[in-house]
Amino acid sequence: MAKEPMFDTAQLAHAELYTPKLEKSVEFFTKLLGMTVVHQEGTSVYLRAYEDSYIYSLILTENDEPGLAHVSWRATSENALYRRVEAIEKTGLGKGWKEESYGHGRAYQFRTPNGHNMEIFWDVERYQAPAGQESVLLNRPQRRPLSGVPVRRIDHINLLTADVEANKDFMVDNLGFNVREGLIDDEGIYHATWLSVSPSVHEIALMEDELGNGNRLHHLAFWYGLPENLNDLSDLCVEYGVPIEAGPLKHGVSQALCMYILEPGGNRIELFGDSGYLIFEPDWEPRKWTGDLKEQAIIWYGGKLPVTYFRYGTPVINDPIEDANIYFNTPENLLCDFKFSEFGKPYGVDKVTK
Repeated sequence: MAKEPMFDTAQLAHAELYTPKLEKSVEFFTKLLGMTVVHQEGTSVYLRAYEDSYIYSLILTENDEPGLAHVSWRATSENALYRRVEAIEKTGLGKGWKEESYGHGRAYQFRTPNGHNMEIFWDVERYQAPAGQESVLLNRPQRRPLSGVPVRRIDHINLLTADVEANKDFMVDNLGFNVREGLIDDEGIYHATWLSVSPSVHEIALMEDELGNGNRLHHLAFWYGLPENLNDLSDLCVEYGVPIEAGPLKHGVSQALCMYILEPGGNRIELFGDSGYLIFEPDWEPRKWTGDLKEQAIIWYGGKLPVTYFRYGTPVINDPIEDANIYFNTPENLLCDFKFSEFGKPYGVDKVTK
């Protein structure tokens, strides 16, 4: 008998990234990707895309090295939250409750089998645009920004793991994720997998870490919904010296039209011009790519992915393959230097102090 589906986890709410170049990372997300600063707390800056319904979807926190600080999920109800906490505690991977956080209620913190920090919560604060920033479009929380090529919302996160199977099973068994697609070997073992709790193909992906660390970030993705935005962004990246790692291209897995760029702190960011197909079948069978089909799974069309795509992640590890070290020290871009105070009230924060 098939396992009864679980509907206790609703969505990806936000992610916190570490960056050793806080000001330049904020500059990247605001000037190039059109995100808005909504809050500052210590050495953390909170940002939102203009169609995020909650106050923020990204936290940037100053740190000696880049990487994932944590990823946050919202439950479908308060009771669902407590059910998930009970299940996670039985795994021994729970870390306990955090009572206060900007923008949402108490959250239960835990880690994956490979040590990625996560949390899940229910109570949340929705975004209310300041006067003058409201959209006439009633289903858009904020007026579309004039800066950069503005991303619309957070989409998914991709984690590098040392054991894809163990982490996949943890997300399925304890948080109710569904396996949508995967790269498997001849013995049926997953080496990469894409999972979701919604009709999207994935809110989280898990990839095998070829350097063996297993507790790193591959990328965080934001959604445009319009393929031509990738062309506009590519043009700006070339003009301003922002490293384009790959794309625009189309994946076979998810059918996503996308590109990958590096933010100044060193974290890889994916931009979705088209997030591909949606899944409405309640008994969807995972699409398993094997053998020669693996190449089409990764690249349906577009340029070949570089070696860095399969080996680079954050925190950065010095790679024995020298060609994979080109982002070990992220190149400086030509985006204008600025002080946070220059953004002023339209961005919600007058000054960031360290």
